[in-house]
Amino acid sequence: MTDEAASLKPAELGAYFALIEVSSLLRHAVELQLKEAGGLSYVQFQLLATLGDSPKGAMRMTDLADGVVYSRSGLTHQAGLLETAGLVTRAPSVDDERGVTVTITDAGRAVLATVFPGHIDVLKKVFLAPLGAADVEELARTLTMVRDHMRLTPPRSAAPRRRGGSR
Repeated sequence: MTDEAASLKPAELGAYFALIEVSSLLRHAVELQLKEAGGLSYVQFQLLATLGDSPKGAMRMTDLADGVVYSRSGLTHQAGLLETAGLVTRAPSVDDERGVTVTITDAGRAVLATVFPGHIDVLKKVFLAPLGAADVEELARTLTMVRDHMRLTPPRSAAPRRRGGSR
């Protein structure tokens, strides 16, 4: 491997570090707002918002984990917390006897309705404030292109499960 192949140009490295810092700062601000407004963690909000946005308000656990890029075991734990709080229900999947479907409840939708105004306010003040309309469109186009490229390789949660025993 050549030195050129193993390094990044200054602009590439700058873009990477800026993305990491923006992501961390935004997530911190969002997490504070979600905790204060609805007692939700960032991941719990992602799960509820994803379910709330799905046509039937329900998804298979594996699909939900892949969509929010979260481990299956972590999602099981978070779904359990949300179920205990009455914000989702879990039931065997009608399409896959080994699968579990998670469904948002009316209480879950009510929590989303409570946190969304503040969530939008944080996004506008912290993330979107320095950008004009054209900047937002370009950022959305660029990030969508990168996300779609990265989604060509399935998230770890989509990897086949290893069976017990030796191979």
